[in-house]
Amino acid sequence: MDAMTTPPPTPPRRPGASTPERTILFDFDGTVSLGHGPVLAYARAAAASIGPRASQAFLTAVNVGLQHAPSGRLPGTDAIDGYDLVRLMSAQYGIEPSALGDAYLASRALLATAESPIVAPTGLAEFLVSAREHASIVLATNAPDIRVAEAIDALGLSGIFDAVYTSVGKPAGLDRVLDEWLLAADPSGDDRPGHDLFCKDRPGASLLSVGDVWVNDLAPAAARGARTALVGSPDPAATPTYRAEHLHELYPAIAAWLESPIDSAATDGAAPDSAATDSPAEHFPIRTTSAPASTTKGSTRAL
Repeated sequence: MDAMTTPPPTPPRRPGASTPERTILFDFDGTVSLGHGPVLAYARAAAASIGPRASQAFLTAVNVGLQHAPSGRLPGTDAIDGYDLVRLMSAQYGIEPSALGDAYLASRALLATAESPIVAPTGLAEFLVSAREHASIVLATNAPDIRVAEAIDALGLSGIFDAVYTSVGKPAGLDRVLDEWLLAADPSGDDRPGHDLFCKDRPGASLLSVGDVWVNDLAPAAARGARTALVGSPDPAATPTYRAEHLHELYPAIAAWLESPIDSAATDGAAPDSAATDSPAEHFPIRTTSAPASTTKGSTRAL
């Protein structure tokens, strides 16, 4: 899917000497965009390819599954999220795999509408506006560039992200994003006109990756030495730096990370030290000026 090419009114920050030394990299679905609306829209679109009785049975099964496992990681299945649960269940009700691709694209065309509602985690916009004083805020999703900007606006997050990557192709495709944000312009290099700007690697610990699927969102970052924060996943194989059931419960840990030395030690798998809070202002002074509008970038990898 092609990237959005309309330039924002104010250029976003790009990786380089003038950007903050730290980066917080967020996943989208299940991390900053919550609610079963998109998954149920996907299930309804997939169900349109089978008869009415089978369709109703399938949709009932999906609803029951999400009630028992809101994350989509239903015990007894290998599902990693709600979309994967729909995919796994679809075969049991006669839905052809070939129908799922079109169903997914049709469902994304409804994102952030009454037919596919979404909500943001508690206090996220306020927290990120404050965190952006200390770090670049980046979004990377496997979803295509369909109504992503509208969804970000509906979540109250317009103007907060310094870059938005779509169709990333996680887990392998996340490496390209990590490469970009762990490479900084070196102000000691020769950046005169006609000369290539020298670059240097930023330490992996300068980046924090936040997501709800360990293997997709966090494992590639952990392999580069980055800090990781896992939301809601009971995955016993995951070894994140921080872990919590809800994103807002991670705000104190993220704030502490932003204020600590980059090379400070962190214990893998440690839960946030601070209690959950609905008041991000306790952790950062709130910025009163608006952040520049975001751009959306597409990956060259297919979804």
